[in-house]
Amino acid sequence: MKVIAFLLSLALMLAGCSQEDGYGAHDHDEGPHGGRWLEHRDFALEVTIFERGVPPEFRVYPFDGREPVDPARVELELELTRFGGKLERFTFTPREDHLLGSAVVAEAHSFDVTVRAGYAGERHEWSYESHEGRTTIASEMSARAGVETATAGPGLLREQLTLYGTVEASPERRVHLTPRFPGVIRSVSKNLGDEVRLGETLAAVESDESLQVYTVTAPISGIVTERKANPGERAGSEPLFEITDYSSVVAELTVFPGDHARLARGQPVHVRATTARVEGAGEITSLTPVHHTAIPTWVARVTLQNDDSRWSPGLFVAADVMIRETQVPLSIPLSSLQTFRDWDVVFLNAGDTYQAQPVELGRRNSESVEVLSGLAPGDRYVVTNSYLIKADIEKSGASHDH
Repeated sequence: MKVIAFLLSLALMLAGCSQEDGYGAHDHDEGPHGGRWLEHRDFALEVTIFERGVPPEFRVYPFDGREPVDPARVELELELTRFGGKLERFTFTPREDHLLGSAVVAEAHSFDVTVRAGYAGERHEWSYESHEGRTTIASEMSARAGVETATAGPGLLREQLTLYGTVEASPERRVHLTPRFPGVIRSVSKNLGDEVRLGETLAAVESDESLQVYTVTAPISGIVTERKANPGERAGSEPLFEITDYSSVVAELTVFPGDHARLARGQPVHVRATTARVEGAGEITSLTPVHHTAIPTWVARVTLQNDDSRWSPGLFVAADVMIRETQVPLSIPLSSLQTFRDWDVVFLNAGDTYQAQPVELGRRNSESVEVLSGLAPGDRYVVTNSYLIKADIEKSGASHDH
């Protein structure tokens, strides 16, 4: 099929450039400066894009026969039709041996070209294709390959910082029970690990002074996490029990000095366990320095609701802190980006045709990136499996000839 398409294209090209009028836009003929050679009878132009040490610019060399012509004797304009139908027009100024284009030739250098020239009272016009980084893939094939496109537009760029740490009990939800009066422990009704409710009896103590038995009750609901009470032992000034309420826990996250200035109380945080399918949301409730480590660090604490006991103490977690949200005029998912030659590119799409388009990038996060130039709102571009488009272009050997 490609061979048939090529022959049809060649036939159309030959029909448009008949021997009678003498026009030629020779793809394989190079002029003395390595550019594209265009000729009509004795008049000829060599079109080059010069980019050694300067931004890419058109330099066009005129000839009469094969002899150079004074550029001041030639009127010249050039029109580019880029992918998607965007037009760019260039006027030209005479230089020593060439005519210089009026603007930088932006990448990619892939376009349909129309050249119009006036010399010695005659008008000349040529048209030709100069495509690079472009390929055609049937829509049925691209759909089967999972290639998906989207329309470029504004987006919300979320700047995040990922921190790591562990889940710990909340200090304010841990209590130690000390007996009211010294005495002998007569009974203990709760063991280590038992659940207790607010007001529930844990032990009975006989006071040394009154010889009356009083009860030690739970001031909060929780779990017995420490027990130092046995019947017959004496109760003094030391705590008999520790009770911890795990209905709310904290993620203690390590913050290195370079990141501390970016954090503040109240910033939203998404926390996920690194070894289990557990996740939740909270906010930074405190930032405190840690002085006993070799490298000065800080600890950011995030309170997590734990009524369903999903967060186990000691569980390792990763936490994405939302630093700021910024509305940007144009953003794309990172999945749409590819490296092509020396550029970051997206692949524009129209019908079955795809075009590599260099883009200048700005701020980014783990999911998306701001586009400063190279892409316009409303452009259709590839967002998934863009590497397949890149592979097809590279396989076809799309050139960068000027």
